[in-house]
Amino acid sequence: MAKGDMPVLVGVGQSLSQWDGTNGPDGAPSPLSLMVDASKAALADAGAAGIAGAIDTLAVVRIFEDSVGRAPHPHGHNTNLPGTLARDIGAKPANLIYETVGGQSAQALVNEMAARIFAGEAEVALISGSEANRASKGARRHNVEINWADGDDAAYEDRGMGPMMLTREEIKHGLIAPAYFYGLFENAIAAREGRTRSEHRRAMAELFQPFSAVAAKNEYSQFPVEHSVDFLSTPSRENYEYADPFLKWFIAQDAVNQGAAAILMSESKADELGVPKDKRVYLHGGGEAGDNHISVRPKLDGSWAMEQATSRALTQAGVTADDIDHFDLYSCFPCAVFSSTAAMGMDWKTDPRPLTLTGGLPFFGGPGNNYSLHGIAEMAHTLRAAPGDLGLVLANGGWMTKEAAGVYSTEKPKAFRPVAPAAKAKTEVEIHQADGEGTLETFTVTHGKAGPETGIIFARLADGRRTIAKASPAALAVLREEASPVGRKVKITVEDEVGTFDFA
Repeated sequence: MAKGDMPVLVGVGQSLSQWDGTNGPDGAPSPLSLMVDASKAALADAGAAGIAGAIDTLAVVRIFEDSVGRAPHPHGHNTNLPGTLARDIGAKPANLIYETVGGQSAQALVNEMAARIFAGEAEVALISGSEANRASKGARRHNVEINWADGDDAAYEDRGMGPMMLTREEIKHGLIAPAYFYGLFENAIAAREGRTRSEHRRAMAELFQPFSAVAAKNEYSQFPVEHSVDFLSTPSRENYEYADPFLKWFIAQDAVNQGAAAILMSESKADELGVPKDKRVYLHGGGEAGDNHISVRPKLDGSWAMEQATSRALTQAGVTADDIDHFDLYSCFPCAVFSSTAAMGMDWKTDPRPLTLTGGLPFFGGPGNNYSLHGIAEMAHTLRAAPGDLGLVLANGGWMTKEAAGVYSTEKPKAFRPVAPAAKAKTEVEIHQADGEGTLETFTVTHGKAGPETGIIFARLADGRRTIAKASPAALAVLREEASPVGRKVKITVEDEVGTFDFA
């Protein structure tokens, strides 16, 4: 391993299964089998022999079942996904890694492996990940027995679940699901733009309709159907309300069986193994950033972390967003795309460049922490077909909490610079739970099968501190009105640490 060797992405692969248990156990995938299939595809894609045996570092993106404390493993527990993946593809890496939680993981691992190769700490690295939630849900629904239990004796680095992304105050007020947090962002953006509920749903649909069109043509899409703006913006049985202002198809769909993999190596090793020149894609710039808990962020109508990560990646690559030809922007909810395009000074309404290569998490599929590895795979194929073009992948974790970005091209950069340590937000808003009056900043309404259930708001007190509160029945009805309630005065009472509000 030579220090200072140029890292290069040489192989990518994806896998997909539509198995849902309706026809019995035959062909049922597992997270491991999907990773194996994708990794073998990446090895084949690199166009050279001997790569599996040369892998010295193997990193696996963390699956759903291992991303939540004390989560059940209904089909048995694979206690060593990195080790079993290495075993099944015939690799014997010295370094095995099980990554921490977050959708930033795939791009962050590319940034890290490139830096390790440049530092002479690795020579050939495989990154892989998958989700088989579709199989798990289908097996349980149809009472089909499937077995994912497995393990290996190889030692590996388990990076754990990382810091808690929820505060006590958030949990006590019912902010426990991603859609609830993103609903707060989405309604803050709608208020900033002066949109009513239906107007903002129309804007979200106009943003996401082209995503569904891309997904409809992607062979690895879990939901390859193009939807109209009218369908996406209108509540229906097939597109029901979940958390204001979201309908079902504005939300990342996790009922998927998808896997992806990528192989990076030093350029000298690529030469030695005979990897064709037209397979090689270079990382020109990387950027990473992390934000605070959502309830203490000063900015709710966008993402400071996205601004930092994309700016750092572009600056390191020596380009601007105007120079990028292809994007795959994380799209778990519309506000993530609204925020990332705004962070790069792009107008999503008029910019002719597509914002996704996969079709996005609601339509292509949302395989947990691993979505952006599919974006990277699609980016590699796209850039190989357009030599010299530039592409940017933005990966997002939490509720716009952890961001990682990468700028890619088939053109070799003059020099490689490792990604800098992640930027960390330093400015916070103080939370204060006490009786008083304030101004509503943003809100969401959660829904169940019977309809609207809970209204949750952030409000600013006169002294600038923020408070969290649930809606009274009367206030909930107002939150459901067409006009945005943002900016209205509210009166809050607190009991047992939980605020309840009415409109003043």
